[in-house]
Amino acid sequence: MLSVLVCNPKGGCGKTTIATNLAAAFAHMGFVTALADCDRQKSACHWVARRPSGVPDVTGLDWTKEVTGVPDAIERLVIDAPAAIRRRDVRELIAEANVIVVPVLPSSFDEATSRKFLAVLDKLKPIRNNKRAVAVVGNRVRARTAAAGQLDEFLATLRHDVVTRLRDTQAYPAAAAAGTSVFDMTARRFEPLIAEWQPLLRFIVDQARGR
Repeated sequence: MLSVLVCNPKGGCGKTTIATNLAAAFAHMGFVTALADCDRQKSACHWVARRPSGVPDVTGLDWTKEVTGVPDAIERLVIDAPAAIRRRDVRELIAEANVIVVPVLPSSFDEATSRKFLAVLDKLKPIRNNKRAVAVVGNRVRARTAAAGQLDEFLATLRHDVVTRLRDTQAYPAAAAAGTSVFDMTARRFEPLIAEWQPLLRFIVDQARGR
């Protein structure tokens, strides 16, 4: 089983959007997929419950009170971490993960929190010893704006892989409300959005292959 932890203590940075879309992407790739929800709001669990018929199944796991076992059949696990996560809980979830995805918004507040969080990750033994891979994702980016330029300058200072940038679009909240993702959409207008996910998916696949 390959597991991906989506984590950043800054609230509102798009963790659940990334987690749900990753889970849907894995399911579309043919993997038996589960989505573990660690946030007391249970947004990821509600998304799983809303998924319509005709799209690949994603199993929801409620980890809001404790980290529980994963069914043996699961091949891909996505973990949606809560905001304001404590260092002790970070360690526990990292123990369950192969890849840590850190979303960062184009905001000075998000950048400061993300820098501190990445510094915490760097001190953890599994990451320090390269036993866990960290992927930074620029999220809700509006191209050719001052905020996007500022985000690029910030991302260039990080020692971790900046894997991709996801644009700011209403397609994501609209899909979330329906229990779907951009990967569940067949219209050609969604193809540019799906293309932005490919570098992250390739990064995760490379980790699965031990690269």
